[in-house]
Amino acid sequence: MATLSPDMVIYLTHPQVLIDPDVPVPNWQLSVEGRQRVDALADHIAAADLGGAVAVVASAERKAVETAAPLAAALGTRVDVRPGTHENDRSSTGFLAPPLFESQADAFFANPDRSMRGWEAASDAQARILREVMAAEADHDGHALIICGHGAVGTLLYCALAGLPISRQWDQLAGGGCWFAYSRKARRPLARWAVMERLFAGEEIAR
Repeated sequence: MATLSPDMVIYLTHPQVLIDPDVPVPNWQLSVEGRQRVDALADHIAAADLGGAVAVVASAERKAVETAAPLAAALGTRVDVRPGTHENDRSSTGFLAPPLFESQADAFFANPDRSMRGWEAASDAQARILREVMAAEADHDGHALIICGHGAVGTLLYCALAGLPISRQWDQLAGGGCWFAYSRKARRPLARWAVMERLFAGEEIAR
């Protein structure tokens, strides 16, 4: 049995998406593979006795909502959509082809106090995600939380909770669909990123 106490928060990133240069990035949807991974996790949740009330939170970006909705359905609850938990604002550049995006992402993490090519600065994005996550915790007092979000701000959240300087060294695993858990009281991660297939799959959350 996987047990979630009200002290537990799980931050889960969306898995693979359909990359479409003609669609704004916040409107990208999950790919077939991404949906299959989410559906498998929802099946694990439906079969698990999580031992208490669990709230599901998501950013307003389509891929995050599509990640959260099957999980919320498995728990018999609704998704709390919180727009402020969005990915780092990259609207200044829009879609970037993978090699250029990776270079830009490296610069984003390496220069946290600077806006690189108009992107939201990493330090600003970190302050925002911390603020929004704490607000979600307050609004769901007495509930464990599953927050469905994004890789960059999730990494910034991890760094803040772990007391680490902002660095891409702590980024999620390739492909997305990764998670870490943390304690509200301790304000510390319980472990580093793991793939979503390991969540509620017969092992303890605190690995």
